[in-house]
Amino acid sequence: MRMANPSGFALLLKKAPLVGAFFVGAIWHFPALAFCPLPDQPQRVVVRQVVDGDTLRLADGRSVRLIGINTPEIGRKGRTSEPYAEAARRRLQALVDASGGRVGLVPGIEGKDKYGRTLAHIYGRNGDNLEAQLLSEGLGYRVAIAPNVRLSGCQQLAEQAARRAGAGLWRRSPVVRANEVRQSGFAVVGGRIEGIERNRGGVWLALGSSVVLQVPARLQRNFPASFFDNLKGRQVEARGWVLDRSRKGGLKPGQRRWVLPLTDPSMLERISG
Repeated sequence: MRMANPSGFALLLKKAPLVGAFFVGAIWHFPALAFCPLPDQPQRVVVRQVVDGDTLRLADGRSVRLIGINTPEIGRKGRTSEPYAEAARRRLQALVDASGGRVGLVPGIEGKDKYGRTLAHIYGRNGDNLEAQLLSEGLGYRVAIAPNVRLSGCQQLAEQAARRAGAGLWRRSPVVRANEVRQSGFAVVGGRIEGIERNRGGVWLALGSSVVLQVPARLQRNFPASFFDNLKGRQVEARGWVLDRSRKGGLKPGQRRWVLPLTDPSMLERISG
């Protein structure tokens, strides 16, 4: 991994807003490391607005959702922002400002999400991947959603750096025990795989008594045949968007309330035997 241009990093620090002593300390511990390599010819685009920690609005009118990261939600309509949501937005703004408002854009294999936003990786003027930068400072969670998983490996390394250092979101473990899940939305859930079932809907991994992990049938081809070997009884961490099945007309007998679809093998990690 290479260091960013020192003068560029100094400019970034000068422009970065203060968001608390701990966060400032995290910046010093995590300079702009190029965790993910810069493609040869990214599109050069102008940023009009930083919407939140993982979304930009461009001068050409496009909204861009950064690939590989999910940052905490900013409160809207009277709701309180989640911890580190404002810090993530401010940091992304600082990174964009350090590039003079002009960044490199690399579209994903799947070019748009269900909201019509462009899915892309974003690079700063110094060649650093901005998603990896935010992940390395603990300002978002790594996510991998097929087929846009090209950089999932290097982005995982960036998040691991923050986790080891206890930076940002990892200052206190955000992992929720499976039996403590109480709401829909993004979560990192820990627990033991109690059973595995297969049907037309895909593969279902029972996580504790109230959560089930689903590998949708359409995504099974992305999971190696050996992925499920010796998985029963293992402690794991799974991440993704938890859904409440009780809101769809009630639960069937024996059905777990919460389902977490797995969008890529890297969204589940084995912790121990």
